[in-house]
Order: sequence, then C-alpha cells, then structure tokens
Amino acid sequence: MAGRMRNEASSSNTRKESVVVDCGRRRSSCGYCRSPGRTSVSHGLWAHSLTVDDYQGLLDRGWRRSGCFLYKPEMERTCCPSYTIRLKASDFVPSKEQQRVSRRMQRFLDGTLEAKNSEALDDPSTSTKLKSSVHHKFLSPNSEESMPATSEEQNEVEKDLHFISDQIDNVVREFTEKGEFPSGIQLPKASVKKVSQGKRKLLVKGSEDLLYSSNIAFQIAASIRRAQLGDKDVQHLKLSKDCAEENGLSLKIIAEKLATPLDQVVKNFGLSVRACNGHINFYSSGKQGSLSENVKNAAVPKKSGTKCEGDENCLSSTQHCQVKRKKLEIRLKRSSFDPEEFALYRRYQLIVHNDKPDHVTENSYRRFLVDTPLLYVSSTGDGTVPPFGFGSFHQQYVIDGKLVAVGVIDVLPKCLSSKYLFWDPDFAFLSLGKYSALQEIGWVKENQVHCPSLQYYYLGYYIHSCIKMRYKAAYWPSELLCPLRYQWVPFDIAKPLLDRKPYVVLSDSTILQNGESSSTQVAEALLERQHDEMEQDANDVPMDEDEEMIESELESSDDEPGPETSTEYGETVDGDINKILLGLNGSRLRYKDVRSAFGPKEQSYLESQLQRYMKVVGQVLSERMVYSLG
Repeated sequence: MAGRMRNEASSSNTRKESVVVDCGRRRSSCGYCRSPGRTSVSHGLWAHSLTVDDYQGLLDRGWRRSGCFLYKPEMERTCCPSYTIRLKASDFVPSKEQQRVSRRMQRFLDGTLEAKNSEALDDPSTSTKLKSSVHHKFLSPNSEESMPATSEEQNEVEKDLHFISDQIDNVVREFTEKGEFPSGIQLPKASVKKVSQGKRKLLVKGSEDLLYSSNIAFQIAASIRRAQLGDKDVQHLKLSKDCAEENGLSLKIIAEKLATPLDQVVKNFGLSVRACNGHINFYSSGKQGSLSENVKNAAVPKKSGTKCEGDENCLSSTQHCQVKRKKLEIRLKRSSFDPEEFALYRRYQLIVHNDKPDHVTENSYRRFLVDTPLLYVSSTGDGTVPPFGFGSFHQQYVIDGKLVAVGVIDVLPKCLSSKYLFWDPDFAFLSLGKYSALQEIGWVKENQVHCPSLQYYYLGYYIHSCIKMRYKAAYWPSELLCPLRYQWVPFDIAKPLLDRKPYVVLSDSTILQNGESSSTQVAEALLERQHDEMEQDANDVPMDEDEEMIESELESSDDEPGPETSTEYGETVDGDINKILLGLNGSRLRYKDVRSAFGPKEQSYLESQLQRYMKVVGQVLSERMVYSLG
C-alpha cells in the first residue's frame, strides 16, 4: 500500500473532473469555543474526486477539507466566524520568536542542545546530570567584560539568555508532568533579561553579582489564575488567588519551586539561583576562580580518550569534546497510510490533546488525514507544475532516522495549504509546529522557481474570537478572505474591525480607505455603517483586555463538523442554475437539458437545492464541477 493513494476516486478516476455530492447545511456544537448552547453552522460537500484547480477555487471562497469532506462555515450564523488566512511567501518577515525557533533547532542539530538536556528532568534532586553537553560562557559583572559589550560579547549574552530560558522551560515542563502545576493550561515560555550594572547598584547589598533575572513565576501564576477563573466574573479574582495559595501555587512558592532544580543545573557554570519576591535571579557564585575558567573546566574531559560527562556517546581524543551532530531530513511523500505515521499520530492525540484511546482509530485517522479527493498532477517540466506535482502530501520530519513530526499538506496551483501537523511529544522543546510552518513557507519560496504561480501559504482558518487560533496572525504580513465578496484584506486592516465584532464584511474597509485614513478611522466608519445592516450576534465571545496571544504550535484545529445535521431548503440566489453540470448514471448534462424530465414537485425541490449549491460554490465552479445525483 505504501506510495499508493488509498482513496479509490483519486487513483481510478481518469476523467480528471470534480464530482461532488451536496450534504446541505450542518449544525453541531462548536469545536472552537466548546461552550454549551453555541452552534457551528456550515455547508458540506462530499467529494468523490476533485481537481486541484477546483479545490484552489473552493479555498478562495472559504472552503476547507477534512479527508474527502468539504465544509464552509456560514459566517453570519456560526458562533465562531472562521476567516481563511493566507500569506504571500515572498513577503514573509519572521518575528524574533520565529527566528529563535530556527536557532534552537540548529543548536539541537549541531549538538549544542541535547534532547535529554532539553527534556524535563527525571528528578530535581538529580539535575546535576545536566552538565557539559551545552557549553556556554557567562559574563562576570565584575570583570573587564562588563564594559560596553562588543558584538561578540552580545552574542555570548544572547546565548546565555537562551540557555537559561530553555532550562527554565524544562523544569516547568517537569513540574507539569508530575502534577505540581495544573495540566491542560498553556503555560508561557520563559523570558530572561540581563540585569544592567546601573540597576544592580540600586538594589540591596549583595546584588552586585546579579547577572540575569526571570519573571516566569508571575506569568505562571497569572495563567493559573485565569484558568481557575474560567468564565467567572473578574470580581472573583481574590478568591482564586486564595485557592491557588491553598494548593501551594502562590507566586512565592512557584518561584521557590523553580529555583531549587535550576540552581543544580547552572552551578556547574559558576552561577547560583535564588528566588526573590517572585523573581528568579541568577548570580555569579564566584567559586573556583573566574566564570570563564569554570565553563572551560566543565567542557574539558578529565583524560584524553575518555567519555565526556553528560554525553555517553562522545569519545574525545582532543582537549575539547567533539560534539555529535544530528541529521534532519524532510521527506515529501504522497498521501498514503503509513503505520509509523499512525503510531506517531495516536501518541500525539493521546498525550497532547488527551483524546480517548477508543476515539483514535486507524479508520478515523484514514478518514481525517489520509483519504483525499484531490487528483494528483505530476510534473511536466514546463514550469507550470512543481517537481513533486500537485495533490495531497505528507511531509515527514526525520531526525537521525526517527520520525518526529508529520505535516499534512495540499499543494495547489497557487499555494501550499497546511492541513494538520502531529509531532512526537518528546520533542516539544523544539516547537515543531512553528518550525514546520517556517519550513513550509520556505518550501513555497523555493518552488516558485519551478512554478511561478505557486506564491501563497494558506494557514487554514483564523478565528479572532478564539484565543488559541490567533497565533496564525504572527506569520506576517497575512491577509484574510472577505466572507461576502471573497476579496483578500490585509490583516492589519481587518484586526481593529474584528476586535469589535466577530463577523465583519472585511472588503467594505477597502471602500473607506484613502491616503489619509488610519486603520482606526476605517474601523470606526465601517462599524457605524454596518450597525444597521447586520444582526448582532448573540454569541459574541468576550475577550479579556489583558489577554495575551497564546504562542501555541502551528497545527490545525479545524475540527470536522459533528454528525448532527439540519438541512434547510428554499434559499434563493442570483445566477443561472440551468448551466449547472449534473452527473446522473455516468452522464454529464446541464440542468437545462434535463429539466423537463422532472415533475413539478421534483423540479421545485431540485431547483432549491441547486440555487443553494450555486450560492456556496459560485457560478463558475457550479458550471465546472459535477453535481452528482447518483
């Protein structure tokens, strides 16, 4: 079965045409806000086969696929409006956080960031095992190097900050896995700052050796309090604080918990750690000579030809340890069932998403991520198709022969559409979601040489009212699809509108724009104009003013609509339904050519269906795709 498409329509269909069945309107509980009473409303199609050109057209009208099922949210009815979001790859500007993800992966591959050292500690009391596989240089505040830093020294400081931040994240992860911090809460990444010499002089006596400080305890405490509050009124904040302290999760205790294992990690590099008023401070310990000598001593094995501490696979015959490099391979293969991929997917769903074991089956996996209606198009070498062709693919990330992540993607004439990503929980410290997104953007840029039309990276749906989906806007500069006119609107223009209302006709903003208008003015004018035009959605999701963007992994949360369906007929739409292409018993006919074959009741019923179908797919696609009647 390997290397062969499982979906029979994709492998056997030789007519190279799109054949779809209209599933009508579907209602289900919302998969995003998951709040009682909130309803997701979408229109559904089942695709027996689908050309890449037709699916590109559907994407540009707000559709998305789950296996062979296609769905499009009814934006004015659904509780969490979902806007298609895309990015022009050649315009992409990586953020500092995204650059940091790339550097972390490079350090891991170079061997300066070991997986076992980046994972949670087995036990805080045994954290002295984390010694010398990461070689860092810490600058002493009392040395000549504390003078205005050169670019080389600044780079050293940056490496120190990244190293300390990684170690804090490791300890936080360990406490979460042990249940000392609540599970199921998205805890923030640690930030560490260098304490300036001037600020040290203003602190209490003994702070002259203070090098770095982190406020991670404040961030963890705030995240826990927000999770405990849930949908309760903010006035209950004090009660939530009291509950946290009773459970041993006060700000002071969180800082002290983290400081103990961290002190064991960094003391081998001439540092010590103390918790002070909720801050975690890193000091120069002043033991065993200068800090640079301590780092050097930690990095040099005791005897030539002996194993280095902290790296059982490394034999050094020279003064310095020869770091073992790792090999990352990114393999692109056509969508097919792979037992190794399924095992990784199952582990990911059970550990990361807490799915029930009986819900993660081979059949459900096939339907969701393997089956595809897309008809594969091979490369012709004429500059219109990339070397790997168009169709559905699985992009495997393999490190030293071990499968660590799989990205499920569709490659279409204008874009790479990211569908889903699953990864090995043991490699969570590498932020594989963000890293894979950067690789997919880079893939589009590289393949523009072979296929100039391939310019965009589609990230799925952006849901402004769902805090966990906002990370997609961090891939800048992105644009959102207007749900009415299907025009692309820059996110910077759309954001102030969506801050005020979840459903907005985004393309109206371009009408109000002029050379002197700011995005705020556009938002104010548009909201006034739309106030009387659109019914207020009773399911608006209230957002806390101090809510921060959650830097979650770049993975699809586009849940397939649930099994409960409700189909409504009688909608009307402008357009000529007589040109819709129908499929009946293997024949392909326009509706006008078979209209007389139906009785008055059947004709009225079918025409109401065709009108609704034309409304959701557009006139061009309705005349090109086959509307199957059996």
